[in-house]
Amino acid sequence: MKRRHFLILSSSLVPCIALSAFPAAAHDYTLGNLRIDRLWARATPPTAPAGGGFLTVTNTGTTPDRLVSASSPASSQVQIHEMKMDGNIMRMRELDNGLEIPPGATVALVPGGFHLMMMGLKSPLKEGTRVPVTLVFEKAGKLDVELAVTAIGGSPDERKH
Repeated sequence: MKRRHFLILSSSLVPCIALSAFPAAAHDYTLGNLRIDRLWARATPPTAPAGGGFLTVTNTGTTPDRLVSASSPASSQVQIHEMKMDGNIMRMRELDNGLEIPPGATVALVPGGFHLMMMGLKSPLKEGTRVPVTLVFEKAGKLDVELAVTAIGGSPDERKH
């Protein structure tokens, strides 16, 4: 009888243990006055040399901060990029001074705009997995986060948790 009770108890704990292994299952992080959420990436084809990372940063403070760099063990480097139209040509470039997060504002890193460019991928980004990334802010400091990987061409609402 005790054994059966133990098995029922342990199986009921499995979902709790699995959830606690991912404290950011809701994809929300806080660092000082910054709230970081909606963290995701798109899966990449097997031979893709780079992949994009996306997130939203809200500055609830009264002074600006700046996302100055990022890194990931999934790639040889991570750059903070901007995409914008130059006439009829879409141009992408690294932001030399990082990305300002004004006080009281929300800055979205999204496809077709600001984003993280993971260059020199060590392996493809696979749907349903998570990519560890370290974000470095000028004032708030470092924060380790995870990007949930969607399907190729997917969106954050299609993430697998």
